[in-house]
Amino acid sequence: MPDVSSYASVLSFEDARHMVERHATLVHPVGTKTVDLLSAAGRVLAEPIIADRDLPPFPRSTRDGYAVRSEDVVYVPVALDLIGEIKAGEKAANLPATLVSGQTVSIMTGAPVPDGADAVVMVEYSSARGRRIELSRSVHSGENVVPRGVEARQGSVLVEPGRRLNEAAIGLAASVGKARVSVYKRPQVAILSTGDEIVDIESTPGSTEIRNSNSYSLAVQIEQAGGDPVRLPIAPDEPKKLRELVEEGLEADLLLMTGGVSMGRYDLVEQVLSDLNAEFFFTGAQIQPGRPVVFGKNVARTREMRRTYFFGLPGNPVSTMVTFELFARPMLQALAGVLPRPIMFVQAKLKSEIKIKPGLKRFLPAILTGEFENTQVELVQWQGSGDIAAVGRANCYIVIPEDRERLSPGEFVSIVLRW
Repeated sequence: MPDVSSYASVLSFEDARHMVERHATLVHPVGTKTVDLLSAAGRVLAEPIIADRDLPPFPRSTRDGYAVRSEDVVYVPVALDLIGEIKAGEKAANLPATLVSGQTVSIMTGAPVPDGADAVVMVEYSSARGRRIELSRSVHSGENVVPRGVEARQGSVLVEPGRRLNEAAIGLAASVGKARVSVYKRPQVAILSTGDEIVDIESTPGSTEIRNSNSYSLAVQIEQAGGDPVRLPIAPDEPKKLRELVEEGLEADLLLMTGGVSMGRYDLVEQVLSDLNAEFFFTGAQIQPGRPVVFGKNVARTREMRRTYFFGLPGNPVSTMVTFELFARPMLQALAGVLPRPIMFVQAKLKSEIKIKPGLKRFLPAILTGEFENTQVELVQWQGSGDIAAVGRANCYIVIPEDRERLSPGEFVSIVLRW
């Protein structure tokens, strides 16, 4: 029986994250389907959205006012002949003839600017004198006008495949007449909680048992990341049944296991995976919470077997949630067709001092408060990686570098917003 510890590797956070990102570039989305446009909201686009004409399709006024030749209003006040009016949606046949020197046209926001005009004077700077309009403000060429095609040219890509379709992307698709779009199917993500101490949430736990909260928190995270969770039965600390459930989980597009990945006597997950000919890429990351996280892939021994990536996430609830976001999410999103993107931290001012033992990069639950430019962040009081209530109160994580043992009030620190 192979000894997992003989090839186990504990990586820095950065190296572990990059390892996952590299493997995420090797997977392919699980398939596509065509859906109605509104049903595509929140899904991942599988085809480019193409402009079917120039956007805007005509030079468009951005103000109510008067379309002019800018050279006619260099010196103001000036009176120009009013020759017509253009409303938004005006048909081309109803547009006035080309504007010549000394003429102007009343124009509404969103209306097409007539030929010969190159700017719009806002109505606030005008006064009517019969059929003549006196203008009291100069404009430069192009002022208050959006040129034809400046937003997009016909045939150009408006939304690339791999983008999650938010309200702006849905609006763009609608603007080019896409009533139905092709989206990627959601990957099936198996969730396997392990341990004799875990019981179903409807059970009354014994004095040393806990309810299976991890399956439910992970299911939510999976759905938010674009996957379909498949909750498996709880696996006991018994190799035969554990192996059966792991094999079932490896039939999914991605397998997430919680618990059983630390150094305890009954932590059997790594050994079962090793017996199944799994390849381990790392068996720990230098972070808190979540140090004993495992990442690997099932190595198919026959052509029919699937080659499925898996993560072994620590069983403590906070560790499970953090390691999913830091490591499992990019792999799941790659399977869902999402374009790869690096993890990004933002900065906030620390409210209270933090003292910590150096050596691990820490992602600690915190609360970001304040508004506008006056935001501050401070740690939530928590009792370690089993304190799920602390994460419930938090809206971000403070990121503490591994070489720091004290952070001072008022200094800017890196944070990761809750996903």
